[in-house]
Amino acid sequence: MDNFEFYAPTRILFGKGQEENVGKLVKEFGGTKVLLHYGGASAKKSGLLDKVKSLLEAEGLEYVELGGVRPNPELALVREGIELCRKEGVDFILAVGGGSVIDSCKSIANGLANPEHDPWEFHMKKAVPVKTTPKGVILTLAAAGSEMSESCVITNPEENLKRGYNSRLNRVQFTIENPELTYSVSKFQTACGAVDIAMHTIERYFSPGEDTWLTDALAEAVLRTIIKAGREAVEQPDNYEARANMMWAGSLAHNDLTGSGRRWLLTVHQLEHELSGLHTDITHAAGLSALWCSWARYAWESNVKRFVQFAVNVWGVQEDFEHPEKTVLEGIRRQELYYKELGMPTNLRELGIKEEELETLAEMCSFGKTRVLDGYKKIGYEDMLAIYKMAYEAE
Repeated sequence: MDNFEFYAPTRILFGKGQEENVGKLVKEFGGTKVLLHYGGASAKKSGLLDKVKSLLEAEGLEYVELGGVRPNPELALVREGIELCRKEGVDFILAVGGGSVIDSCKSIANGLANPEHDPWEFHMKKAVPVKTTPKGVILTLAAAGSEMSESCVITNPEENLKRGYNSRLNRVQFTIENPELTYSVSKFQTACGAVDIAMHTIERYFSPGEDTWLTDALAEAVLRTIIKAGREAVEQPDNYEARANMMWAGSLAHNDLTGSGRRWLLTVHQLEHELSGLHTDITHAAGLSALWCSWARYAWESNVKRFVQFAVNVWGVQEDFEHPEKTVLEGIRRQELYYKELGMPTNLRELGIKEEELETLAEMCSFGKTRVLDGYKKIGYEDMLAIYKMAYEAE
C-alpha cells in the first residue's frame, strides 16, 4: 500500500427533505448573497428552484440566478458567472444540479476569488488558485461525484479542449443529497450516472498499487452496489432505495476513498475527454462506456492478476486457474453486457465518431505525441490510436 492522505471535508446531509436546510447552511458558511447556479428547465419545472429561493429568502439571504449549464460545462458561462458575481457582490455559490453544474460552480468560485487570473489558466496548468469562494450543492443527479471530489472539468469549445484540474479548493462546503430529487432523471441520464460512478471506481481499481485489501473491498462493494442500483433505478425511477444507494455510491466513488493507497490515474477518462472536447454533444459517461472495454482488452495482459480479481469479486466469474485469460475476458464481457443492458454505447460509431477522426483524437490525447499516460500499461500516441481503433471497430 502506497502512502496517502485522505481529505474529505464536505459536510453531507443525506435523505428526504434535507434541502429544507439549505438557507441555514449557507449562512453557517458565511454566505450573505448567493449565486443560484443551475442547468436547464428541469430545476424550474420540478419546482425545486422556487423552493430553494423561498428557503433562501426565509433566512434573509439575497440571491441572483445563472442557469444554462450544459453537459460538458463551458468556459464562456463560467466567465459570465464570474462577472455577474463581481457585479452583484456575491459571496457564496450554490449549485443546484449534477456534475456539470457543480464543476461550473467550482470554476466560478475559483475565478471570482482569484481575479488576477482567467479561470482557463487553472485548467491549462498555467496558474494555481490560492483561494476560493465558499460553495454548496443540492444534488439532483447521481453520477459524476463532483459533490465530494476535488476535481473540476471545463470545456473550451473554441479550442476543442476539455481539461480538468484537481485542488483542495474544489471541495464544496456542503452537499444536500435527497434521492427523491433524482426521480425525474431520464432513463438515459440514470444509465449515464451508473456508468460514471462505476468508472470512477474502476479507474482507481486498475491503477498501480499493491496489497490494498480494504480499499479493494470497498471499491468492489461500490461496484456491486452500482450494478444492482443502476439496473433498478433505470427500470423503476421512483425506487427510493435504488436511488439512495446509487446517490451514495456516486459520492464515495469520487471522494478518493476507493483509491486510497493506490496511485490512481483515470486513464480512460483522459481518452474520453478528447471525445467530448471535440464533440461537446457527447455525454461524458457515454464516451467512457464506449471506450473502457476496448482499453481493458488492450491492457489486461499488463496485470492479469488484477483483472482476474475484478472478474471474480465484482462479477462472480468462476475462476479458471489453468486459463486465467478466460476469466479476464469473461469479466470484461460482463461489464460490456451491463453497459448494453443499460442502453449505453460500447463503440465509437454509436457516438457518431468518424474513422478519420481517430488519429486526431490520439494526437490530442497525447498532446501532439509528447504525453504518455502512466499505468500498468503505459500508453503513448500509438497505443492511444490502437485503443481508439479498437473502440471504433467494437460491437
